[in-house]
Parts: sequence; structure tokens; C-alpha cells
Amino acid sequence: MTLEVLLTKASFVLGSLWKLQINIDGLKSENSDELVTQASIGRSFQLIDCLKFNLNNKEIIDRVKVRLLEDDYICWFRFSELTYKASKIESWESEFFTAEKISSYIPRILSWTKAAKKINNEYLWGGTIGPNFDCSGLVQSAFASSGIWIPRDAYQQEQFCKNVAFDIEGLGEELMPGDLLFFGSSEKCTHVGLHIENGFYIHSSGVTNGHNGIEIDGLFQPNLGKISSFYRSKFRSAGRVISCYQSEKL
Repeated sequence: MTLEVLLTKASFVLGSLWKLQINIDGLKSENSDELVTQASIGRSFQLIDCLKFNLNNKEIIDRVKVRLLEDDYICWFRFSELTYKASKIESWESEFFTAEKISSYIPRILSWTKAAKKINNEYLWGGTIGPNFDCSGLVQSAFASSGIWIPRDAYQQEQFCKNVAFDIEGLGEELMPGDLLFFGSSEKCTHVGLHIENGFYIHSSGVTNGHNGIEIDGLFQPNLGKISSFYRSKFRSAGRVISCYQSEKL
């Protein structure tokens, strides 16, 4: 019987793979407390930078740089939160889903997202666990709830999807439930929502120009409200998830 190896300073090895036993916040840098993502119990990661010492007081900086294996997202964890809370794994492979299988999961993905809306929530930059989400965190977590991993950020999700349309005119004929709607400027995608049906989509939006949480808006209905009108004016494209993200780094 193989004994479980837990992550400690003694078992820390650069490049090693681990599985989380807790939910944990992912931070922007080794010196920042800014939340950029969250990793839930069961997610796997690779240690990609060693523990560092503060040269002034000789203390270890309480950060470790990791790569989340499901989406290749880079962030920093507080090492004190990880100690004895991650177990060593020897290997990891991306899941494979056909476009047909993903399509069959769309109803349950939409149901999961609607259920998340019913829980008291507010917008959280970097939120991916819930009940508080950011826009791309909600969409990523909705697909991950069915085992389908897509990239973390909205602009990455736009690049990952099979494009359905760039023009909002005539979009209704192409749009299917489960498609992703992307918003932003002509230079960059900054927001994403999950299409439900008939141009209505569910998304987590912020306080400014948004709902401060998960809500449903529309693209096509008469007399669009202020928030729906704002996002319609920022429409960039629509895309369809036809595959599960495949890491190429292992």
C-alpha cells in the first residue's frame, strides 16, 4: 500500500504534481493579495517556482507559484494554506470530450448556472468557486461542473471557442443554447455570458454597468433595459465550446 505524500517544505519538489484537498485562492503575484482565480477541492497543479526568502529578514515568502493543470492558469498560492492540504500525484492527463458529448451536457450546464443565480451572490473579481463569481469564472465553472474544462479568462475563452458569429445582426439564426457571448472593445474581449435561448444569456456582471452578480439579460427583446443595452453595444462575437481544453505542457 502506497502512503499518501502531503505537501510540506520537506516534500516540496519543483515540477512535482499535486491535488488539492481544500478550496484555495489564487493570487496575482508573490507580493500581491489580489485575487485572480480560485481553485476548488480536487483540482490539480504543478509547482513551477520554489519558495523564496526575504533577504531582509531571512523569512520564507508565503507564496508559491503554480500552474493549474486543467487550464494551464498561472497564479500564486499562500504556502501556509497548502501545507498538509495537497496530496502528491504522479501523472495527470487532460480529459477528452467530443463535440457531440459536450452538446449533450448543455442542458445540465445551463441548469447548474441557473441554480447558481438562485443563491445569494455578488460579483467577485477572480471568483470561480461561488457563490460569488466573475464573468469568466461563472462560465468556466458551469462547464467544469460537467467535467468540461475551458480556459479561465474571457479573452482566452473567445479564442478557444469555435466562432459562431462576429456580427450581432442575423446572430439569432446561428445561436444555440450553451453558446458563449463575448463583449468588450474592438481591441479585447472583457466580458462573457452563457446563452440560454432566444438571445437571453446569463452572466455575472460588476457594479459599474452591471447587476453586481448573476443575472439574465437579452440581446434582442424590445425596449432593452440600461444594462442589456450597454452589453449589446459592446458585443464582439459568439462562440461554441466543441472540445475540452488540452494541456500541452506535460
